[in-house]
Amino acid sequence: MTEVRVRPATAEDWPAVGALLAELGRPVVMGTQDEASARDVFLAYLARPDTVALLAEIDDRVVGFCDMEYRTRLNFLDAQAWIPDLVVSEAERGRGAGAALLARAEKLARERGCWGMSLESASWRTRAHAFYAREGWEDTAKSFSKSLSASTSWPPPPRL
Repeated sequence: MTEVRVRPATAEDWPAVGALLAELGRPVVMGTQDEASARDVFLAYLARPDTVALLAEIDDRVVGFCDMEYRTRLNFLDAQAWIPDLVVSEAERGRGAGAALLARAEKLARERGCWGMSLESASWRTRAHAFYAREGWEDTAKSFSKSLSASTSWPPPPRL
């Protein structure tokens, strides 16, 4: 089994994180006029007390990223952990990086006293859905979205 190292993300990791998020289908900002602004958003995210950003490394190469927010839900006394982004480079999938990121996220959520965890995955990402099921996650909801910007399309169209 490949050794996967999970560690907190730092400001210096922005190029790898930006590239991985683009691979997930987020807007491509690396090498564009928006890169500096996107990096500032990443740095602000790292500074928040209610967030965690993790990287998975194999052979000292960043191969995966997971971020998690602790959010308050009405009528719950404890926070819920929410994972907005979990991505492993396509070339590195199946080597344990995703499982290692989820395991670390769960450990941190339990340490924080969260009542549960949630994430969303695009409806067409069937391979990811099978991965989450293997990792003990349940398909419990349906997600809806509405774009409010002509310049941003979300979720991205399926890759065929």
